[in-house]
Amino acid sequence: QVQLVESGGGSVQSGGSLRLSCAASEYIYYMGWFRQAPGKEREGVAVGNSGGDTFYADSVKGRFTISRDNSKNTLYLQMNSLKPEDTAMYYCAADNYGFGLDPKYKYWGQGTQVTVSS
Repeated sequence: QVQLVESGGGSVQSGGSLRLSCAASEYIYYMGWFRQAPGKEREGVAVGNSGGDTFYADSVKGRFTISRDNSKNTLYLQMNSLKPEDTAMYYCAADNYGFGLDPKYKYWGQGTQVTVSS
């Protein structure tokens, strides 16, 4: 059972930046970030594999960057130019199989809250 622990959420004003981290208990090929706002479905934000391939939702392209330190089994999400509509609970997900931005991944973290005020 892979354990995922997120950190780095918080509150920021519109236009600000935050960096999320997700530490995995062991190596796993695909890791990604998903988010869920109140009353909305969980949606994919960015996913990457240890080979360097990345996938982004159109809504975050050019503002968010996913990266990974394979030596630490840790995934990062650098979020710049944050908007109020980015407010959500952000979840780390992982699997050895890839599902793109579809939330079908097997392992999930507990989530970290991101709140962007206008």
